[in-house]
Amino acid sequence: MDIENIKPLMVFAFVMSVTPGPNNLMLMASGANFGLLRTVPHMLGVGFGFVFMAVLLGMGLMQVFDVFPEMLTVFKVLAAVYMAYLAYKIATARPPKEQAAKGHPMRFYQAVLFQWVNPKAIGMAISAMSLYAADQTLASVLLVGLIFGCVNLPSVSLWAIMGVQMQKVLTNPSRMRVFNGIMAFLLLLSVIPVLRANL
Repeated sequence: MDIENIKPLMVFAFVMSVTPGPNNLMLMASGANFGLLRTVPHMLGVGFGFVFMAVLLGMGLMQVFDVFPEMLTVFKVLAAVYMAYLAYKIATARPPKEQAAKGHPMRFYQAVLFQWVNPKAIGMAISAMSLYAADQTLASVLLVGLIFGCVNLPSVSLWAIMGVQMQKVLTNPSRMRVFNGIMAFLLLLSVIPVLRANL
């Protein structure tokens, strides 16, 4: 990768990481329902999981998609089903006091695995590697992954922090139910444009 491409890549990584999407909406809901400390494994799983997926794609998995384009369709169908399930779980989440006793936020390994059915994350990774590691050298792929890792984790963490701040407003179970319902609806909406696009 040329040095002059690093700044554009950082801007690309920031814009793609900080804008609404399944990861960010789920982190916001987790911050509101569980607090920041209990959401940290989820945040770390998003950051690590995305970089891991992006590097694997850059190191050759994209060629598999080129040979078997139907695999992307399979990913889209799996993503749609899983997003619907997650939206249901968010919409029917218990109030925070009950959550503390019975519920738990997404765990690190779950957030890592989630990236493989997150259509926005897959699209981001393919776009980043196609644009900024087109030569597909190991150095370029790792550099793209490193820059995304440095930018992605702080960006997605902002959404968890916003969720924590929402706790000041969500002071009773009825408000929390409304908030969770809105988050579930937005989660589904965030996936539609990506599912319709050709990744």
